[in-house]
Amino acid sequence: MSSVPPPRPLITLLSDFGVRDWFVPSMKGVILRINPTASIVDLSHDITPHRIEEAGFFLASCIHYFPEGTIHVAVVDPGVGTSRRPLLISTGVAFFIGPDNGLFSEILDHYPKAEVRKITNRHYGLETAGSTFDGRDVFAPAAAWLSTGVPKELFGPVIHDPVRRFLVRPVWEEESLLGRIVCVDHFGNLISNLRREDVDAVEVRSRCAGVLIRVGTWTIDGLVTSYSEGSYDDPCALINSNGYVEVFLRERNAAVTLHLGLGDEVRLSPRDKRVTGMSHHDRLERA
Repeated sequence: MSSVPPPRPLITLLSDFGVRDWFVPSMKGVILRINPTASIVDLSHDITPHRIEEAGFFLASCIHYFPEGTIHVAVVDPGVGTSRRPLLISTGVAFFIGPDNGLFSEILDHYPKAEVRKITNRHYGLETAGSTFDGRDVFAPAAAWLSTGVPKELFGPVIHDPVRRFLVRPVWEEESLLGRIVCVDHFGNLISNLRREDVDAVEVRSRCAGVLIRVGTWTIDGLVTSYSEGSYDDPCALINSNGYVEVFLRERNAAVTLHLGLGDEVRLSPRDKRVTGMSHHDRLERA
């Protein structure tokens, strides 16, 4: 596993800054001024403002497709300017730089032996009058200097108590598994924290083939394999390419139409053992 950035360093940026202001280009300018050979990839700057959990899920969903040694800078930072710590995390595969506010909880959960450092060496930051833009003044320069080959040990001491968010996991209720919507994507599809193996577990535990997916007041009978098999009028469910159970409406925004969103319940139950009160919702009116 790589412990240093690749020969042509790759730095990714994830934030809730949007693209209309000077925030993102300022970060890029800082990086390129320190290391003109760096390649910069924008993961997204459309994270809902201050939604740390959304950024955490987003980051965990795409980092595994980047080369070893990639440096990921993630800045969704409601506590900027406070005593919260700036972090440099090394997993042995990649690096993560950003605020110590729980944003990296999924990363730390996936890499329990990751080394976490508090960035304290001011030599690798910018001196500015204010304290409202650590993305530019702390995280971007740290990533840039790291990409030049500066050893991670020089940025600051190892810490053992990074902030971790509570990660919601599916729970059993008799023969059903209760999950939650953890992401609403650009199309309005509802992505749960239930996975393909959870579907299999319900079938094994109940000794029944097939599952029912209950979300809101709707009950979905079984899974389809593609969006094209879905309905314009009634929600359907499938296993998406990241392995999660996803509820959708064909070519429609399910979140808006079904009035569902982050945190809402998604339940997997055996097909022939319907829970009392579960019934198909009236057919949706076409928008």
